[in-house]
Amino acid sequence: MNGQTLSIRRIGIDTWRENVAYLHRDCPVVRAAGFQALSKVAVQANGATILAVLNVVDDDRIVQACELGLSEDAFARLGIAEGHPAQIDHAEPPDSIAALHRKIDGERLSRQDLLAIMRDVAAARYTKVELAAFVVATHQNELDRDEVLHLTEAMIAVGERIDWRHERGGGPVVDKHCIGGIPGNRTSMIVVPIVTAHGMCCPKTSSRAITSPAGTADTMEVLADVELPLARLKQIVRDTGGCLAWGGTAALSPADDILISVERPLAIDSPGQMVASILSKKIAAGSTHLVLDIPVGPSAKVRSLPEAQRLKRLFEYVAARLGLQLDAVITDGRQPIGRGIGPVLEARDVMQVLAGDPRAPQDLRQKALRLAGRVIEFDPDVRGGDGWRIARDILESGRALAQMNRIIDAQGRRAQAVAPGALTLEVPAPAGGTVVGIDNLRLARIARLTGAPQVPGAGVLLHHALGDAVRQGEPLYTLHAQHAADLEFARRMAGADSGFEIGAAERLPRDIVPGAAGLA
Repeated sequence: MNGQTLSIRRIGIDTWRENVAYLHRDCPVVRAAGFQALSKVAVQANGATILAVLNVVDDDRIVQACELGLSEDAFARLGIAEGHPAQIDHAEPPDSIAALHRKIDGERLSRQDLLAIMRDVAAARYTKVELAAFVVATHQNELDRDEVLHLTEAMIAVGERIDWRHERGGGPVVDKHCIGGIPGNRTSMIVVPIVTAHGMCCPKTSSRAITSPAGTADTMEVLADVELPLARLKQIVRDTGGCLAWGGTAALSPADDILISVERPLAIDSPGQMVASILSKKIAAGSTHLVLDIPVGPSAKVRSLPEAQRLKRLFEYVAARLGLQLDAVITDGRQPIGRGIGPVLEARDVMQVLAGDPRAPQDLRQKALRLAGRVIEFDPDVRGGDGWRIARDILESGRALAQMNRIIDAQGRRAQAVAPGALTLEVPAPAGGTVVGIDNLRLARIARLTGAPQVPGAGVLLHHALGDAVRQGEPLYTLHAQHAADLEFARRMAGADSGFEIGAAERLPRDIVPGAAGLA
């Protein structure tokens, strides 16, 4: 590598999974090499090379003319001490960029194309702009089923992979996953302790929230450490039979974690990307059997039954070719599950269900039992149809709660409990009548405005569900926030449209009985 030697300076800026380099405008390298802001550069130090996006600054308090500044991500990836000499040069575009351009033009990508792209993504050779181009291109020019298969294979190939078969004596390694889009719905945190108490192996790894106010990893983090190195994750599963961890630290499908960092701000979760993301992580974590929850509703990710069936067939096609036994369950996604929306509030719902608390949300309990039963029926010693009863008995006996506490302690219990946000505001019903519709997407947006999931205690506490009778001015839900500005943003959005539709009881869907769906 050519170019002048500069001294590394750690800038201390979180650029969220993107390498960023900083040079002063008066730096001789800037002038000599013709570097411009947002250029892609190669940084070399101590035998290692990273690609980074260049920012040019004028303030020598940030970086001086003889220094090369690095963001937190870039500094960590390069793995050198501050002050270490480094060189910077123009970077060549990744070899896979040509395949990306073809996808932008609407062409079909081969197995080799997608493997090359995922290798470059995992190696941080793509800028956020290039990552966004890939996400948008695969969303607009929808991946066909073989492209989805090849993308899944590529995501698996560029990360770590766990094989539990030798340790489990060939028995099933199970998991349960929901495609998302339903606020609350924290069933995984109930299913895992139930099925592991049954004696099954369930290494549950989850992503953090993409477009929702909380993912399973965000909610579990309220109770225990979820950022587990691979060796520690393996030991926890050996000791307890399961875990509830974030997949990113264990480097399971790392390319997917990088793509998620772009999907989150774009609020894009296309079917092909969704299938590849979910299945790559499950297979990388060593799962051999998976129960998949596909909620359907007018404001869910999947809006109609035909759409759900198409997605189910795509999941089944890819899973079958990768040797994963899949049981896809289409569920009711017309409203949130549980009372809480946001990490702390959802964790409270989960622990109430596990403890048999009479205040526990019954919809969350019943759905978790249904899904746990389907997972238990992967056990060859369990007769079909017996799974729900077994799951119920494990829950009611207290064994599931005891198992959850074992997992929490193994992962590292939080020393201090996190409370719901201290700033609260009730959102009233604009009129009297019956709750005939709930907009999941609207409620998720309101909850995110309160600060969730970045602020664990922020979110929405529901007081009513479909079919409930309400009086004008009666609270529909309570906003929780930690900061006044967040509460005000959420208040404005809820004031414009609460996400609840109030009307005559006869407008209810036929399968919902007025007053029977309440959360009390």
